[in-house]
Amino acid sequence: MADLFSPDVLVAQPLDHAMALSARYYTDPRMPQIDDAAVFARSWQLVCHRSQLSGVGDHVVTQIAALPLLVVRSDESTIRAFHNVCRHRAGPIASCDGRGASALRCRYHGWTYGLDGVLRGAPEMGRTPDFDPSTIRLPEVRVQVWQGLVFVATGEAPPFEDFVAGIDARLGPDRSLPGYEFHHRASWEVACNWKVYVDNYLEGYHVPHIHPGLNRLLDYRSYVTETADWYSFQFSPLDSGDDLYGSGEALYYFLYPNAMLNILPGRLQTNRVLPLGLDRCRVEFDFYYAPAATPEALERRARDIAFSDEVQEEDVTICQDVQRGLASGSYEAGRLNPLRENAVHHFHELLRRAYRGMHD
Repeated sequence: MADLFSPDVLVAQPLDHAMALSARYYTDPRMPQIDDAAVFARSWQLVCHRSQLSGVGDHVVTQIAALPLLVVRSDESTIRAFHNVCRHRAGPIASCDGRGASALRCRYHGWTYGLDGVLRGAPEMGRTPDFDPSTIRLPEVRVQVWQGLVFVATGEAPPFEDFVAGIDARLGPDRSLPGYEFHHRASWEVACNWKVYVDNYLEGYHVPHIHPGLNRLLDYRSYVTETADWYSFQFSPLDSGDDLYGSGEALYYFLYPNAMLNILPGRLQTNRVLPLGLDRCRVEFDFYYAPAATPEALERRARDIAFSDEVQEEDVTICQDVQRGLASGSYEAGRLNPLRENAVHHFHELLRRAYRGMHD
């Protein structure tokens, strides 16, 4: 492991002389396990929107790295997240999202937990010596609800107020995200390491070359990328999109390590990039819109969804091509563009720090 994680390899790099991560961080078979431990277990993870948990007993299932999770509204004011692993013999408590559950029942042997995670019943265990269900509970992880979005942390993570510091002020009251309504989810499986997809998201450098439609919409000359401690954001005036989005700006937030908020007038789109192995990931797009029911608004929604699919197809193609290049044996590390790839540098520095932390 010293070849990948020795201090001289992971030393911090100044932006004006920065190199990208070498190919090995995208292709070495050890990386999925390392990313699980160094990145995903030590970060805040977007899991769903509050509207998916509007009623008591509503729940969603997800997975952070190798850990299955069950996120549930346990009472009118509380959202909890538990390990979705029965304490009996590791069966799943829930296999899919659901509404209005009064209890959480493992489908393997029927052990049943309350919405607070405490075991309430275990079939045919009543005469078992020294067995007290009230002492058995599902392990719980931290939950934060922000701007209507639900985040969890399965291990050490920065203070949540530091994680999102400054975003509320930047959005302002006119773009408060809880005002949007969930519309639908689109999911894409991409044949690349999850970091390749994140790298691609983090720069507009490729927009004129890969996204002709998006390039017509954005004012590339005014495209700006800024970084904070735990996130970066890209923004651009909308140049020729009056018929689709009206006036305003496109605002793209990346929340380390794998969540994105794509905000345009009247629309929020969230992305989660979920590793599925060394060279595969799944990207989940959740679409939210400002309340509207006019024919014109519905027609704009349809065009927005079609436009998003067009851009995503272009991104999938180039990300898969890049993964093949990384795996070819030809590529090691290239020089980053300080003007256009500062957010890529920011992401890579956070990764270098996370990997260094494995040996601190």
